Amino acid sequence: MTHPHLRLSTPAHDRSGLRRKDDAWLDERWSDPRTRVLVVSGTRVRPRDGAIEWTSPEQAPDGVRVLLGERDDDTWFALIADGGPAQAEQGEWFPLRGLLPALAGGSTDVAPLVFHALGLAEWHWATRFCPRCGGALVPAAAGHELHCAQCGKPQFPRTDPAVIMLVTSGEPGSDDERCLLGRQSVWPEGRFSTLAGFCEPGETLEDAVRREVAEEVGVRVGAVTYFGNQPWPLPASLMLGMIGRAESTTIEVDRDEIEEAAWFTRAEMREQAEAGTLVLPGGVSISRSLIEHWYGGPLPGSW
Repeated sequence: MTHPHLRLSTPAHDRSGLRRKDDAWLDERWSDPRTRVLVVSGTRVRPRDGAIEWTSPEQAPDGVRVLLGERDDDTWFALIADGGPAQAEQGEWFPLRGLLPALAGGSTDVAPLVFHALGLAEWHWATRFCPRCGGALVPAAAGHELHCAQCGKPQFPRTDPAVIMLVTSGEPGSDDERCLLGRQSVWPEGRFSTLAGFCEPGETLEDAVRREVAEEVGVRVGAVTYFGNQPWPLPASLMLGMIGRAESTTIEVDRDEIEEAAWFTRAEMREQAEAGTLVLPGGVSISRSLIEHWYGGPLPGSW
């Protein structure tokens, strides 16, 4: 079975990390008319006809030039411009979450490049001053570093690890086996997903799963195994998919992050998904992959 979330992670590009400080090579690639550039206004991109639009270096505006890398014998850049165009043309420029329909449709092949570009754009947008001395930061290494103009301390992009987990109970593979899904209060009735949360300092992934599930729904988790991962630059996360085995089944929701949680057998999940009373996460999310991996195949309906 091919997991749906992998559609947004392939084909990967060569990030050309050793070229990021080679100014002569960067200038040569930038002058090549075959080079492709994604223009980002602040942290937003303007799609055209439902697809991600790439332009040539000659047509790109002024801004921070960010090397994404090489793929298919071409070089790919992002150009991070100020947020003026996105503010002036609201409704035409979208943050990453608003681009997911285009990426899940006909632009899956460029999804890793777009994730790379917008992850860095979000970092540039949020990281304006040196945390050591408060000095101004200057881009370096083709946009992958920020150096303090006052004290010289470099800053690097960060990625926050987050666990996303499917918790199961019962004999594995049996008709009575169940999985645990939850719903946030801001979601429409019937929309459920796997539980998730950020790892805390000094915490293993397995303990993060146990803590988050206990905090959110009061269920005790024992064994935890790794499933897979998905880059999720919204704005800077790596979703680490895990499968946990429940040691208790009584649900006590926290009423803070989770409003409702429930156990579903495979038969209940299929029946409710077909009826539309259970709406599962979108087909390109690792949450969907976790659910369908446990279920054993595709399910109808999605957000």
